[in-house]
Amino acid sequence: MEPDQAFLEYAVKALVDHPEAVETTRTIDQMGVLLTLTVHPDDMGKIIGKSGKTAEALRILLRVVGMKGNARVNLKINEPIGGKREQEFGSPESFGA
Repeated sequence: MEPDQAFLEYAVKALVDHPEAVETTRTIDQMGVLLTLTVHPDDMGKIIGKSGKTAEALRILLRVVGMKGNARVNLKINEPIGGKREQEFGSPESFGA
């Protein structure tokens, strides 16, 4: 596991109530490194934080970790199935997708 991915898992598992549900994937393309984070639906609020401040702080720290290895690191947080956003706007199936 790369240092940026290990850091993300360590930080997120310390924040959430369901650390066993934390999953990360790491992909590399021409834009840099993309870390994708999936957490338990009940923990989404803790990861996003008030006004997105926790997610923003994680992204800033990941950029710093990436600078050490001369890589641009970005974070994508997966929306859980049945999440709040889906409840507000309806599932994709209700729009004919």
